[in-house]
Amino acid sequence: MGPQTGSCLCGATTFTATPSDEAAGVCHCSMCRKFSGGMFIVTDCSGAFDFAPGAPVTRYQSSDWGERAFCSRCGSSLAWLSRDGKMAFVSIQAFPDPSRFPVTHELFIDCKPASYGLSGKTTTMTEAEFMAQYASSPEGGN
Repeated sequence: MGPQTGSCLCGATTFTATPSDEAAGVCHCSMCRKFSGGMFIVTDCSGAFDFAPGAPVTRYQSSDWGERAFCSRCGSSLAWLSRDGKMAFVSIQAFPDPSRFPVTHELFIDCKPASYGLSGKTTTMTEAEFMAQYASSPEGGN
């Protein structure tokens, strides 16, 4: 998949991104749920994500290693970005055709509220499993 463009609800914030593949993942952690108003469904665009010059973007530092980017005008949740700039997980809802990104995995499955669930089979990871994997990766542990 080549470069894609995306935008917020009002269209003031646009970006160009190249998804690493067509898969999407869902994060059920409490921060992602509050940030997105539900499940945060993203695709990995690490290494190939740029907001348009002058885009009204606000970045909120939500942890020691990550920040969340949203449109300053309409409030659309757009991306989770690592503070070192190496990782970018972009909301599939910001792309013109989010159906191009089938959901294949769910993170923080043990934090998912019992009031909803996805249909179909996905690979799941608990908070502890995710943190153990992240801490052992070259990018993690900082």
